[in-house]
Amino acid sequence: MSPRPMARPGGRSARVQESVHAAVRELVGEVGRDALTVPMVATRAGVTPSTIYRRWGDLQELLSDVAVERLRPETDPADLGSLRADLDAWAEQFLDEMASPPGRAYIRDALLGDPDGANAGQCSAYAAEQIDAVLARAVQRGEPVPETELLIDRVVAPIMYRILFRPGRLDAAYARELVTNAVYALQIEAGARPTQEVAGASTANGAASDQATCAAGANQQWMVG
Repeated sequence: MSPRPMARPGGRSARVQESVHAAVRELVGEVGRDALTVPMVATRAGVTPSTIYRRWGDLQELLSDVAVERLRPETDPADLGSLRADLDAWAEQFLDEMASPPGRAYIRDALLGDPDGANAGQCSAYAAEQIDAVLARAVQRGEPVPETELLIDRVVAPIMYRILFRPGRLDAAYARELVTNAVYALQIEAGARPTQEVAGASTANGAASDQATCAAGANQQWMVG
């Protein structure tokens, strides 16, 4: 079973969180992230600095908490009538949002202020919940579906790796290519004959990968020589 997002706090705790988060977002827009201080946030939010320190520990953990909340999806994935169409649309939107300058900033903050990995796990849960929704609709339509973790491994993980360590190819075509490979893996696992569209895309991707490997080898030999 996929992890589920944590419930938002209620009552006074929710009001404090909302006011502090709003203060952070406003001040980042006004003075920039680097100039932000806990006393500045506390004054804007109408709380004491000790309230912030007691709840969040330090500024970095507060920024991490704000980032995780901003990364929470606001809507359900689009329903386009088929598993493939839904996955393509979701993957394209996920890549577009995560690779955007605000998305990169939120990812950075979410990870930097996350000593125990809880916020990273929460962000992963958001993606898993969205994928679960797509798969549940496909099951209702009678379509075969992959495991959520397969899509995390073959779609979400490569996107996040490129965003963090190897930016490039972060476009809709790359998102669709990842979905194609995931669907191909599902069909192979099920013992089904891959559809012409999926098999063709996989063959093309493999050829492109082989060409890239050969080119890299040639470049390496040239540099050594």
